[in-house]
Amino acid sequence: MVVNLRPPTIPITEIEQSAFCQTDDDLSARSLEEEFGAGVRWQKLPLSYMRMKPEELDARIAEAKAKLGDRVVMLGHHYQRDEIIKYADFRGDSFKLSQLAANQEDAEFIIFCGVHFMAETADILSSPDQKVILPNLTAGCSMADMARIDDVLDCWDDLEDVLGANGGVIPITYMNSTAAIKALCGRNGGIVCTSSNATATFEWALTRGEKILFLPDQHLGRNTALKFGIGVDEMIIWNPFKPLGGNTEQQIRDAKVILWQGHCSVHTRFTVEQIDAARIKLPGIHIVVHPECTMEVVQAADSNGSTEYILQMVNNAPAGSIIAVGTEISMVNRLAAANPDKTVFCLDSVVCPCSTMYRIHPAYVSWILDGLIEGVVVNQISVDKETAEQARLALDRMLAVV
Repeated sequence: MVVNLRPPTIPITEIEQSAFCQTDDDLSARSLEEEFGAGVRWQKLPLSYMRMKPEELDARIAEAKAKLGDRVVMLGHHYQRDEIIKYADFRGDSFKLSQLAANQEDAEFIIFCGVHFMAETADILSSPDQKVILPNLTAGCSMADMARIDDVLDCWDDLEDVLGANGGVIPITYMNSTAAIKALCGRNGGIVCTSSNATATFEWALTRGEKILFLPDQHLGRNTALKFGIGVDEMIIWNPFKPLGGNTEQQIRDAKVILWQGHCSVHTRFTVEQIDAARIKLPGIHIVVHPECTMEVVQAADSNGSTEYILQMVNNAPAGSIIAVGTEISMVNRLAAANPDKTVFCLDSVVCPCSTMYRIHPAYVSWILDGLIEGVVVNQISVDKETAEQARLALDRMLAVV
């Protein structure tokens, strides 16, 4: 048994999550110099870019993109701010963008306006002669940071000690994880999932093994397992800071699903109390939430699904619908603007964008594009060959399942 004596730590990305929270919904970009005042980690840029006003950056980005033409493709996650998403050649959730990244065979450069694990995935799925760029290297993910590869390797060793090398455990890692953890899943018969296809990957795994180790979001894992009739009493939480994850050997043997102790800082802000208050205030309202929310919130909502599901659900709702959405505020605001014939708002009255997605500021995109025009590539994300090959096994299994 591996005994981890490292004291519990909170990822700095988790500590910084509330940095951009506010009580109004004006998330318009300011100069990067002004936004540096939020007190979070930022990648430093030349002062000239930091001081540029949004209007100047807007014009520079448009001009640079036009010059580069088909050499560059820009991918934008739904949680990006409006000033970034408008330049995305493709937009989507992590699953959709992973597919798009695999299909961009002609582009010389893939600029991924998202977070680090997404750019890693794009590098793994793209061709060797393509370069994947993340505009701001501090755009990470607190959930991904909650599953360090050393801790996960210790967990896997413990499971093999208790259950045997052929213990029937199939590892599933959420897309929101490092390439190293995807690689662990790849070499151990596992698979990657997203919120769009978690159900399909669970079904795939349960035909191949007796148990699932789900990384790193316990809530998506729990909410998905419940769809298969797996009871809460058949699931255990793995706390990486405790021996055997805080479980007994018997609890591990009895468990059907082992949930890593991780979560999304944005989606765990939503509560049953918010849902109850919305129903009282607006009878007939429809509540839709992301499955990274807690079990109690998902069960109290009318529907739940990935960002792509939420997008389609709101867009296809009849005129006059009243919809409260439990997901990232930038996406909710964009949905509300695109559906003026409906009342669409965020369940949480405190506006909290994803603090790491929010770090993709127009100044970084302008800096990246100007560098490419001059023949300089900065912030390239490159996964080592062995890790990439093993991670690709798990990613290819995912892409084959759906």
